[in-house]
Amino acid sequence: MRKWLTLVTTILLIVAICAGCASSNDETQETIEVVRGDLITSVSVSGNLEMPHRASLSFGVSGVVAEILVKEGDNVVEGQTLAKMDDHSLELNVQMAQAQYEMAEYKLMQTIYPRYLSTYLTDMPGVWLALESAQDNLEEAKKFLSEGEFEETQDVLGEIEVSLHKAQEKSVARRWALPFSIKLIEMETDEARINLDLAKEELNKTMIIAPFDGVVTAIDMKAGERISAAAQVLSMVDPKNIEMNGAIDEIDISKVELGQEAIITLDALPGKNVKGTVTFMSPTGTVQSGVVSYKTIISMENPDVELRDGMSGTAEIIIERHDDVLLISNRAIRGTWDKPLVEVIVDGQIEQREISLGPSDGIKSEVLSGLEEGEIVVFPKSQLPFRMFGG
Repeated sequence: MRKWLTLVTTILLIVAICAGCASSNDETQETIEVVRGDLITSVSVSGNLEMPHRASLSFGVSGVVAEILVKEGDNVVEGQTLAKMDDHSLELNVQMAQAQYEMAEYKLMQTIYPRYLSTYLTDMPGVWLALESAQDNLEEAKKFLSEGEFEETQDVLGEIEVSLHKAQEKSVARRWALPFSIKLIEMETDEARINLDLAKEELNKTMIIAPFDGVVTAIDMKAGERISAAAQVLSMVDPKNIEMNGAIDEIDISKVELGQEAIITLDALPGKNVKGTVTFMSPTGTVQSGVVSYKTIISMENPDVELRDGMSGTAEIIIERHDDVLLISNRAIRGTWDKPLVEVIVDGQIEQREISLGPSDGIKSEVLSGLEEGEIVVFPKSQLPFRMFGG
């Protein structure tokens, strides 16, 4: 019986001590100082990096690879020759087409064709006669004018006008129909010229030229291999052109605009931030599991060599920015949306005060009035945080 009483007494003593400790802890309230800082409201977008400026290069003509002039990882410049094909047979085709064209031209020039300066003719004698008549009339008009015969002068000027009009008509070229046999030879010459151009174009396909500055990412063929016209020979990419592809929820899409700044953090490079700009937002949404989202592209500004295609990251698109404003933690705010309240320590006493708030980033809010920098605000002991501001 005595042992039982001792056990009960010990338990009651432990409970009393714990209650005292809890009471002591309850009396200690957490506080925070009102400070100045920058407030940024943003929309978060997750996605992956992509290098959109890339090319898979082929010769465009069948044949045997003669040389691959670059290696994987090489930096190349626009216009640089990257690979060559054995072009002997195509060179022969060009020479043959050139010979056929020259033969057609020679055949044409051996006809009566040289007698025609063009397929149009002008009545030059008629022009000269009309101009001579106008010249004679001009001299007559000068004579009448010097004698004061103005009416006669006017009549002669009318005749000059008629002569000049006739000269203009005679100077207008008229169509001259060439003989049909010459037209056929002209058509043969045109066809030979077209065949020559096509042969030269095929010859140009025996070299692969870099379409832009970039890096060779893959080489798929070796010298000596016979390949088809469409076979991929090598690939390259422009590493200075990087985008982040992501999707924005329909709730946030109305807040985002083209040209807005974004800060991108990458999973593979913790602590490194990259600046970007919103350059595309799809006007059509994608529905997945009942959630609507819109494809968004953020272009990087001055990407460095550490960035790689496919890296995953998160972009914070800056919607609104307020620099050097008064800030308070949302946890310290109580009351309602229309009437937010805080508890401030003034001369050792807790004073309840109504405040006016600006935008919030979900963690802290801008204080427009009711508090001063450096004042100490008390966090509520048991009341729920001010959830309207993100808590």
